[in-house]
Amino acid sequence: MSNVKIIGTDVPNMPWQDRPADAKDWMPLWRYSENPIIGRNPVEGVARIFNSAVIPYEGAFIGVFRGEQINGIPYIYLGKSEDGIHWNFDKDKIPFKDEEGNDFMPVYAYDPRLVEVDGVYYIMWCQDFYGASIGMAKTTDFKTFTRLENPFLPFNRNAVLFPRKINGNFVLLSRPSDSGHTPFGDIFLSESPDMLYWGKHRHVMGKSPEWWESVKIGGGAAPIETSEGWLLFYHGVTGTCNGYVYSIGGAILDIDNPSVVKYRCENFLLTPEEWYEERGFVPNVTFPCATIHDAATGRIAIYYGAADSYVGIAFTTADEVIDYIKEHSVVRENDSEIGRR
Repeated sequence: MSNVKIIGTDVPNMPWQDRPADAKDWMPLWRYSENPIIGRNPVEGVARIFNSAVIPYEGAFIGVFRGEQINGIPYIYLGKSEDGIHWNFDKDKIPFKDEEGNDFMPVYAYDPRLVEVDGVYYIMWCQDFYGASIGMAKTTDFKTFTRLENPFLPFNRNAVLFPRKINGNFVLLSRPSDSGHTPFGDIFLSESPDMLYWGKHRHVMGKSPEWWESVKIGGGAAPIETSEGWLLFYHGVTGTCNGYVYSIGGAILDIDNPSVVKYRCENFLLTPEEWYEERGFVPNVTFPCATIHDAATGRIAIYYGAADSYVGIAFTTADEVIDYIKEHSVVRENDSEIGRR
């Protein structure tokens, strides 16, 4: 067993459950026994909450949640929790403003991520920008939310910001695609000095021959800085005669040059197996969007959307999951190269 260090803050009150006695001891992740933690119709006018992101905040936890309204249009709602498991949601959508303080709501917004960089909390989501693209906003107090310029043209999804600057720049993962549910999709990296102008685009990794990620992949939770590199939980998609299946995968990126993949697990870390993952509005989905992790213990809680209907939590430790990724790693040329052509 290695002794991997998480580089970050201590979160002693993070949600945690020891591995159950009946859990498969050869798998590095185990599910919370009380999943799903958010059921249907959690707020008036909202049918389902899923694919959402959370973060420690002022001794408790706060999050941005994909709320599918009863009219089918998704928006982002704010949620708060004392323990990271039981959540209370604002009834109204997050009130986004422009730089001048005017109302500036997206046409729709879904699959948000939430990342703190230098005391500022950044929200990223997928929205309409004359086609599916990435929306962004910032807040320092979770009371006022200022939208930023869209970083990219359509079509793009799955934006994930690194939790600190690298070589002086903000760094963002994204997944360029086409106008539909694209049959392709690779993860790319982009840099910005100011969260306004983005460039130095690099390919990180693409789909693989492994069955569970043979159609496309996309960023998931914000990368976790560790002594082995950036730990990335992402989603991989396969096609079946009954539609897509979304699984959770893992990789470790170079700490100084994260377009270079050091290790990439050929196996999934979690795939739809429980009823709340297999049965829902969109069946057979496990979709990671956030982690809460404690530097002191190495514990990691992964928040994931289940079947586009629920939110679940899975647990692991930095030692267990990184050892597993390294032991089952297959890194191909497209992964290990710098990603510039």
